[in-house]
Amino acid sequence: MARVLSRFNDGIMARVFGHEIIEELGQYAEVPVVNGLSDLTHPCQIMGDIFTAFEHKGRYEDLKIAYIGDGNNVANSWINLAARLSLDLRIGCPEGFEPNAELLQKAKAEGKSEIRIINDPVEAVKDADIVYTDVWASMGQEEEAAQRKRIFAPYQINEELVSHAAADCIVEHCLPAHRGDEITDAVIDGPHSVVFDEAENRLHIQKAIVVKLMAS
Repeated sequence: MARVLSRFNDGIMARVFGHEIIEELGQYAEVPVVNGLSDLTHPCQIMGDIFTAFEHKGRYEDLKIAYIGDGNNVANSWINLAARLSLDLRIGCPEGFEPNAELLQKAKAEGKSEIRIINDPVEAVKDADIVYTDVWASMGQEEEAAQRKRIFAPYQINEELVSHAAADCIVEHCLPAHRGDEITDAVIDGPHSVVFDEAENRLHIQKAIVVKLMAS
């Protein structure tokens, strides 16, 4: 498939379950391969997220970022970003739902950022510049949704939790959101929310990625 698509296209973007599929595409393709989403990472999303932070905060380093929820591909991508930029990154998640240990170890070894796994959501968001969340059950985890809803209930991004962050914090969500689960209407539609700027910036970031890769 990689070889055939390389004959038809100047680049390949793939959204897959297994991260190994992205790696195999990259191994055999003769054109650039972009990870649009895998079960391990979601790099294009995080590039849009940090760009949105830059728009609203005027910088993209030395930000206090609280990711609250499942240690999934988005959390892993924040960790990867913290290996490249100086961040104060807190991953607020229940015990047993931590992000990928190998990626975490590698990021910490880079020594650019302070990265902490915190089980208490209030402690995780304390004085945060950015409060971030994602759905509690990702694609392929639908059968676990009810169980996860009970476990993650204390990690909901609501007005009370946001009140512990910085007064001028921004709230991000990669969308689509499950309103009333990981985030409330009052927050996603409230004054701290930048989720629709964030959604728009996914478009601009993809354009930048294409320009970068096609020019190389």
